[in-house]
Amino acid sequence: MPRDVSHHVSPFDRFATKASEFAARAPFFLLCILLVLIWAPSIIWLPMDTWQLIINTTTTIITFLLVALLQNTESRNDAAVQHKLNALANGLADLMEHTAKADPDSHDLDDCREELRRAVGLETDESA
Repeated sequence: MPRDVSHHVSPFDRFATKASEFAARAPFFLLCILLVLIWAPSIIWLPMDTWQLIINTTTTIITFLLVALLQNTESRNDAAVQHKLNALANGLADLMEHTAKADPDSHDLDDCREELRRAVGLETDESA
């Protein structure tokens, strides 16, 4: 239920969220373009192998770090959405149960409630 949600966010999670927000905006893209514009003319001073090594290493490191940060953010978002869906399905199942108890002749509603619980795994809450 919503009251079961922890509002504690670790420092790394806060950092990952901020980094994800920054990487999704135009200034980050402009920073990447600036990096390439600074790197490209260095071919004049650097040997070809060194010149290529610089951009390959830089882009690999940036990509590696961003993937780790973005994966953290995406995993937390997925977990939050799943928790909300579980709470909605649980609330709907409880409402259906309450309605079925109020009207003893509503066997179809009781069957639908059981089917909903089985379909989303509410009896075990595997994904919570």
